[in-house]
Amino acid sequence: MDPVFLQAGDWAFIASNGSYLLVGTVVTVLLTVTSLGLGFLAGFPAGAIEVYGSGWLEDIVSTVGVVLRGTPIVVLIVLFYFGLPIPEIGRIEALDIRMSTFLAATLALGLRSAAYQGQVFRGAIQSIDEGQMEAARSVGMTKLQAIRRVVFPQALRRSVPGFQNEFTIVLKDTSVAFAIGLAELLTRAENLYLQPGRGTAVMEVIITISAIYFVLTFTTNRSLDYIESVYATPGGNE
Repeated sequence: MDPVFLQAGDWAFIASNGSYLLVGTVVTVLLTVTSLGLGFLAGFPAGAIEVYGSGWLEDIVSTVGVVLRGTPIVVLIVLFYFGLPIPEIGRIEALDIRMSTFLAATLALGLRSAAYQGQVFRGAIQSIDEGQMEAARSVGMTKLQAIRRVVFPQALRRSVPGFQNEFTIVLKDTSVAFAIGLAELLTRAENLYLQPGRGTAVMEVIITISAIYFVLTFTTNRSLDYIESVYATPGGNE
């Protein structure tokens, strides 16, 4: 008898539901992009504040970052979904998702990503030699101008490897959105093998979505490797 995960009928079942899994893949990609975007918009300023800020603002940013990094992502998603007054703002029928659910997942994943991206950017900013700031100030730039024109462009380049790692983490963490019923890839995969008489397709379904996650991760990582090589800081870390 064929092993459970090699049954031809189950592979055919998955193939016939390829479009169903494709929609889940699109939702996963969208959730990853929006979460990383939010993480960048909040994380870059947070990293800068931890380096250049002082007083209560720095304390707040640091404390919020510690709380977000220390809270399991599934807890954050559930808290955001049930705890925030997110209005029902319709749904996207083509993707079979409610916007309120998608927004809750984006906020949870995005803000947690911001806490980690903030540390990536903080380290990248601190890696810039202080002499560059002094040189910029010596030619008449204000501190803000020196940060914006000299430090930040280099910090962005040096943060690519850390951002690459964060992308992989966020992509995988989107699967936790099943806890609030968002129809991303893992949720749709589970819906397939929970159909009556399809319990034998569990391994095939898991292997299939694992391959999809791998392709997404591999493709993006290679793209970021290329971006890093093209925009690498001349002279490396010197």
